[in-house]
Amino acid sequence: MMNRYTTYSGMLASLLAVVVLTGCQGTISQKEPIHINPNMDWQERFEAQEANPFFADGRAMRAPVKGTVARGFLKENDALWTGKTASGSWASIPVEVNLELLERGRERYDIFCSVCHGLAGDGQGIIMTGGYGYVPAPTFHSEMVRAQADGYLYNALTYGVRSMPGYGTQIPVEDRWAIVAYIRALQRSQNASASDVPENER
Repeated sequence: MMNRYTTYSGMLASLLAVVVLTGCQGTISQKEPIHINPNMDWQERFEAQEANPFFADGRAMRAPVKGTVARGFLKENDALWTGKTASGSWASIPVEVNLELLERGRERYDIFCSVCHGLAGDGQGIIMTGGYGYVPAPTFHSEMVRAQADGYLYNALTYGVRSMPGYGTQIPVEDRWAIVAYIRALQRSQNASASDVPENER
């Protein structure tokens, strides 16, 4: 008797499980999902330039705390950041000039500078030769530009000069110096002499 009852109970439980599982298949619940900690899903936020009543001045965007400097922007190295030495004269390239720097400089130059100054630095970029009416860009191979200090080229690249806009907000500091180094390589390539070539390679 006990065995038959156990068997019926087992069969009934199995049948009930099948019905429950079958009934769930394809059913879409209309209830909201359970959120254990919903405050992270529905937190209040403000867009740029939006008013925020929490602050006395009503602005959502906050100015940096006075006297604080963002990491990496302390600007202790005058030559690196300004192109000038502590005494105010134009600086030489303040980073190590190696093949990696020149390759980076070439890449950045091709993107930002070549459209006006040309891939060879001759002032014959597509903007200058396309008949767009721009003031001609100077060649980097003139005696006047070759005589300019590295810091002067960096300064012109950062702040602009005459009709050329500044790229200080678009190109990071190290990349600007990489471009200056590459311009020097371009100048050397177009104005080299036999003595610039190692004796065993002449």
